[in-house]
Amino acid sequence: MRIVIAGGHGKIALRLERLLAARGDTPVGLIRNPDHATDLREAGAEPVVIDLEKATVTELTEKVMGADAVVFAAGAGPGSGAARKDTVDRAAARLLADAASLAGVRRYLMVSAIGVDDGPAPGTDEVWAAYVEAKRAADADLRERSLELDWTILRPGRLTDDPGTGRVRLAPKVERGDVTRDDVAAVLVALLDEPASIGRTLELVGGDTPVAEAVAAATA
Repeated sequence: MRIVIAGGHGKIALRLERLLAARGDTPVGLIRNPDHATDLREAGAEPVVIDLEKATVTELTEKVMGADAVVFAAGAGPGSGAARKDTVDRAAARLLADAASLAGVRRYLMVSAIGVDDGPAPGTDEVWAAYVEAKRAADADLRERSLELDWTILRPGRLTDDPGTGRVRLAPKVERGDVTRDDVAAVLVALLDEPASIGRTLELVGGDTPVAEAVAAATA
């Protein structure tokens, strides 16, 4: 499969690209900074330079044409202000959905965040509140596209760089907790392979169930 990944140089995306390349898929990473191209090639991915905050839907459609699926794994990242939470975490996700629809690419996986439907907690700082609202809006927009896109929303808990365990807890609602980026990437691969995950919003934290079994149970 040819999988186009927005945020192609992100920590989850690079892990996902390695997994996809290792099994013979063709991962394509969308990156803003051309200096990151070497890292993508080393991960087995094809780098494509495009700025999702500036690109038109026509420009992005050209980049996703011919893909079997798209994955939104982009984010404004640490140190960014509230404005970029909206332009990246919400608007870029919507732009990718528009482009996928125009290109005829139905499969869309969204990397979101646990608990965003609950909204920001009272007393949350402005930037984190903007992030939560941006993620919630992006997810809501995607859920309204069932006629044009076969979407799945994955909402991981607090991300860590610890080695993956291959064991997780995955369900529509789980208690908040940590999850490794390795395990998030592994779950994304499994969700790509599972048609029953289409139209589902799933939360993910570390757990005791092997990834394949967790995905099968959560989508049964």
